[in-house]
Amino acid sequence: MKKLVTVLMAIIGTGLLMFSGCSNGGTFTQNTYASGETIINSIVLDVSDRQVEVAGSSDNQIHIDYFESEKEYYTISEIDGTLKMSLVFNKEWTDFIGTKADKKYRKIKLVIPDAFITNLTITTTNEKIKVTELEVNESISLYSNGGNVELEKISAGKNITLTAKDANISGSVIGGWDDYTIKVAIKKGQSNLVDKDGGEKLLNVDCNNGNINIDLIK
Repeated sequence: MKKLVTVLMAIIGTGLLMFSGCSNGGTFTQNTYASGETIINSIVLDVSDRQVEVAGSSDNQIHIDYFESEKEYYTISEIDGTLKMSLVFNKEWTDFIGTKADKKYRKIKLVIPDAFITNLTITTTNEKIKVTELEVNESISLYSNGGNVELEKISAGKNITLTAKDANISGSVIGGWDDYTIKVAIKKGQSNLVDKDGGEKLLNVDCNNGNINIDLIK
């Protein structure tokens, strides 16, 4: 009986090793996108399990630094002035068992010329979105399910929409209190913002199971 238990444990262990060996994202390589002379008005990033960092650029081009593999890669398109980047998983079900790819491979850095883009939309899961010193002409929309949304001196000509689930929304937005109509939805958390009308711009903040701490600065 003892020998049988030992054999069974060895078989189970071997099976787990086999599954975990197939659970990585493949071999990752670093890649870079540059917009060049292409005219881009809007940017849409639709990813999951990826940290996204956005900052202003020193030239007149959009740059994206990222890692991809044969199992986890991106489609990038430029259609009618919209740059769209989406994550594709090319995996068997066994590849999803075990640990994720190393954190350094699950990071996207987006650099945008200041006041160059009309609309910016970013969606991710399980990782944070961080946007630093960025101005767009019309709208910014940031959504993270399971990761923080962090801001530093961001501005949009018409509206800013910030959404987080099971995480926090924090940082600073450029503008005075009177500049914004503010809409706040908060569940299982605290917010330093309250609803108010009268502003020409819209600041829409929605946080579920997290806290909101946004400063308005001039």
